[in-house]
Amino acid sequence: MALAKAKEIVSSNPVVVFSKTYCSFCVRVKQLFANLGVTYKLLELDVEPDGADIQAALLEWTGQRTVPNVFIGGKHIGGCDDTTALHNQGKLVPLLTSAGAITKSTS
Repeated sequence: MALAKAKEIVSSNPVVVFSKTYCSFCVRVKQLFANLGVTYKLLELDVEPDGADIQAALLEWTGQRTVPNVFIGGKHIGGCDDTTALHNQGKLVPLLTSAGAITKSTS
């Protein structure tokens, strides 16, 4: 049930961050996305009633136990280090733009 829910959320949103409210790595990804003007779906697993089940399902699906667990365009990106590495390589914004999560600035 939790795996089906996670897959449905990922397939129906351009960008999804599975997070926990107290996680400093999650805060970093949320701040990065806020700075870039990213529209994304956020699920705080420590607040969701079935959060533990969803986290277990994400481990089964992606092989990643930790949060943040980031998906862009339906594709598993990874966690904080993976997301910031993509950004540092100049690859994150094009991914987000092609997923429709940010619009190119006209300035």
